[in-house]
Amino acid sequence: QVLLAESGGGLVQPGGSLRLSCVASGSVFSIDRMGWYRQAPGKERELVASISLGVIPHTTYGDSVKGRFAITRNNAKNTAFLQMDSLKPEDTGVYYCNGRTRVSPGIPEDRPFDYWGQGTQVTVSS
Repeated sequence: QVLLAESGGGLVQPGGSLRLSCVASGSVFSIDRMGWYRQAPGKERELVASISLGVIPHTTYGDSVKGRFAITRNNAKNTAFLQMDSLKPEDTGVYYCNGRTRVSPGIPEDRPFDYWGQGTQVTVSS
């Protein structure tokens, strides 16, 4: 089991910045990606950003945040960070930290499993 503890949400004005943190504990060896998804009221949860935890930190970003958000990691501290700049009102929502387990190539039907944090509210408003 993996536990994810996130922090850093809050209220900011348009154009402002926030930095989210997510600390993983427990069976950390079992996950190979960390990141964030967000959900606004009445909308589906969508990918914000993710990063691999292997030797090379491959990153993935949702189209709406490319060029404005940056995800980084500190493997020694089992922590991922999301730097959010140039925030817009449409960035408002609950941000959930995500940890995804690795897939074993030798097991044909193996599938990843997702762990989730408790969520932190991000509100961008004047």
